Amino acid sequence: MDREAERRSMIREQLERRNIRDTRVLDAMVNVPRHRFVPESLDQQAYADNALPIAENQTISQPYIVALTVAALQLEGHERVLEIGTGSGYAAAVLAQLAAEVWTIERYRSLAVSAAQRLADLDYTNVHVMIGDGTQGLPEHAPYDAIAVAAAGPHIPRSLLDQLADGGRLVIPIGNRDEQRLIRIVRTPQGLHEESLGPVRFVPLVGREGWQDEQA
Repeated sequence: MDREAERRSMIREQLERRNIRDTRVLDAMVNVPRHRFVPESLDQQAYADNALPIAENQTISQPYIVALTVAALQLEGHERVLEIGTGSGYAAAVLAQLAAEVWTIERYRSLAVSAAQRLADLDYTNVHVMIGDGTQGLPEHAPYDAIAVAAAGPHIPRSLLDQLADGGRLVIPIGNRDEQRLIRIVRTPQGLHEESLGPVRFVPLVGREGWQDEQA
């Protein structure tokens, strides 16, 4: 099976069967060569239905979880998006096709550098990779129409809520180290509206407004 066929099979078997119906999200995930974002030793598992390990004890999320998160942001193409937890850069590449500008923050310099190079090599010119504490967001480019968090915190960081535009959507896993729920927050004229998108399991969100260290 060639790589495009693998991607189409991933869409059909992993996403559409789980009711991911946003055609823009499905098209974006068909277009992103996921195998370019996993370690070479895991190349044959690139389109498998599970998360995969990358450097610094981090992971590239399961395709379904990436699709669920991105679909929940309800992007139309004009948005400014903030991503917390760049990792390999895979989700940023998906977001780059769905929004006008993407800022993505990674706390590990080695991951940020390799992701930035990978994204540049693949010509994703509207993604800006930053190094820092993602729990504090990136206030210099706020407000954001959408914020996606790819690590689980014990609570929703106030800094991220403060950087969310009117009508903006924030998707973040919240819970303890072992169990979390993926939460969507929408800033409405009446206040913040919260809903659960289901159970998930992510690496910990470490930082000033998250877990204080990786043993928390």
